[in-house]
Amino acid sequence: MPTLTSPLRFIPFLRPMVWGGRGLGDHLHKSLPTDEAFGESWEVSDHPLHRSTVADGPLEGTSLRSLMENKKEELLGQAAPRHAEFPWLIKFLDCHDWLSVQVHPDTQVVKRLRPGEGSKTEAWFVLHAKAGSRVYAGLKQGVRPDDMRAAVAEGTTHQLLHDFAPRAGDCVFLPAGTVHAVGGGVLMAEIQETSDVTFRLFDWNRVDAHGKSRPLHIEESFASIHWDQGPVTPQHVHDSDRPLVRCPFFHLDFRRLQAPTKLGGEAMHALIVIGGRGKWDDGRPIEMGQSWVLPAAMPAQMLHPETPIQFLDAVLP
Repeated sequence: MPTLTSPLRFIPFLRPMVWGGRGLGDHLHKSLPTDEAFGESWEVSDHPLHRSTVADGPLEGTSLRSLMENKKEELLGQAAPRHAEFPWLIKFLDCHDWLSVQVHPDTQVVKRLRPGEGSKTEAWFVLHAKAGSRVYAGLKQGVRPDDMRAAVAEGTTHQLLHDFAPRAGDCVFLPAGTVHAVGGGVLMAEIQETSDVTFRLFDWNRVDAHGKSRPLHIEESFASIHWDQGPVTPQHVHDSDRPLVRCPFFHLDFRRLQAPTKLGGEAMHALIVIGGRGKWDDGRPIEMGQSWVLPAAMPAQMLHPETPIQFLDAVLP
């Protein structure tokens, strides 16, 4: 297997979701395989539900699982001993309808409730938001378990959450244990720990074509909620570079390039491209809607913008 000396792009995995739409195709040029409502494009994944495969370049056709098994040190650098799986699941989401009111477990809770799965701290970056869309993030001040149980019984859980109207350029950091929801026409990028565990508190009384609702996970949710996690407010990016998130699982920055710039080297990076286009040194195009992994062993590579390129730069601590 060749040494990891160039950026890696993977084949997206498109997931139909009850709350999805067609925005992944309309705005991000994803090839939607059917007429269904698609909610997620898994850009980079080592989760057992889907293992990503390299899309092009010298390692075309190689799975991320194979890279983790055979090239982990080159891929992850000094962080390699801490990770049996690739540490991130990177996605684009089309929240055309409403995601359930939900919570993800932390490291300790997931061991007890979902052995074999990972905890799930995540960050969202809003690319587009329709009028009337909302983000719910964190409990309102003073909300306690008894309040939430009463709200669950009444179907009013969202009323106990802090909420705001999202704007393109908002970054929302959601540590595991934070109750949240989003919908009404929000397109966003997401980076999270490698996990597919979601506990639902409320699903907006939604039913499928057969009159069936998705299952709720009330007790698991209550065990996962961090009751001291109050309102979560977004950071808003205009057009200049700025740090967004610093947590044990990833560091995340917003960057905008207009001139040729060397990227990568030392730590592993992932670039989630949210605007513009350009080329790498080897001539491969980089454009909005793509995600690239820069292995830790990769020498710094020159990115040549053709128009100003905006991207989220994730770094593995």
